[in-house]
Amino acid sequence: MPDRFRAVLITKAGDAQQAELVTLSPGELMPGDVTVAVSHSSLNYKDGLALTGRAPVVRRFPMVPGIDLAGTVEESSNPAFKVGDAVLVNGCGLGETHFGGYAELARVKSEWLVPLPRQFSAADAMAIGTAGYTAMLALVALEHAGIAPDNGPVLVTGASGGVGSAAIVLLAKLGYEVIASTGRTQEAAYLKHLGAREIIAREELSGAPKPLAKERWAGAVDSIGSKTLANVLASTKYGGAVAACGLAQGMDLPTSVAPFILRGVALLGVESVYAPRERRLQAWQRLARDLDREKLRLMTRTIALADVFAAGEDILAGRVRGRLVVDVSR
Repeated sequence: MPDRFRAVLITKAGDAQQAELVTLSPGELMPGDVTVAVSHSSLNYKDGLALTGRAPVVRRFPMVPGIDLAGTVEESSNPAFKVGDAVLVNGCGLGETHFGGYAELARVKSEWLVPLPRQFSAADAMAIGTAGYTAMLALVALEHAGIAPDNGPVLVTGASGGVGSAAIVLLAKLGYEVIASTGRTQEAAYLKHLGAREIIAREELSGAPKPLAKERWAGAVDSIGSKTLANVLASTKYGGAVAACGLAQGMDLPTSVAPFILRGVALLGVESVYAPRERRLQAWQRLARDLDREKLRLMTRTIALADVFAAGEDILAGRVRGRLVVDVSR
């Protein structure tokens, strides 16, 4: 184990938050029964909020951000994990209450670890990251609600982002007709290459909602919330379902009971941070089986650890397409 390692550290003095690249010692890591040599992490919308301090994502200071990590076991007191095992973690408080993936070493609780599926490299796993894992949880929720390809189209909002891009790839491979909603219609070719059949502008869904509108889709994966989610629900077909997994537009939901009572629409909440271990394992088994890795590479770009500061600003400004993998060794 190295005497020193690089890490991004967020500190706070009064109301002023600062994020910088520093070196730490293993003794400064937080408690846990497994130490992981981190090779890759990812950059998600929540990471952008943490790095910039635009929202109170970080709940204790100092903090190493990064809600995802992948690497190999460096040290373990749990016999279920041996030195050299390839592992990953999504969520579980990483980057919020426990030191996260933007460091060359991480000490975590063994119950958070998921064995890296043999189909994926560590870089692949972080190209998927919380975004792809959340998209799979949303897909499973729709399936459990009875949504199948022959029920009709499935809408994906925030389609150019990480969750949206992954959801399109997963749904398309399984035979769903995908409608992609995006604020960047110039990305239409990219979204169609991922598998979307139709592209609609974000403005169609972001305005003042009606209680009910014309039935357009059997299901949806929504990462936007607020008025967009209300409009998505209003246009969901009878007996359809919407998996809600984000709140980029806001936490409010300005709708009525009309979609639920008059059309029997189901609103499915998708929570990925503290999902039970069995659900995590199931999601990663499904990702290993159902994700098109060639399309995963198309939607992925790799950056160095020092690049996360600028990338955090970019993702909040909507300038990031698909997924950003952080190569922690660079």
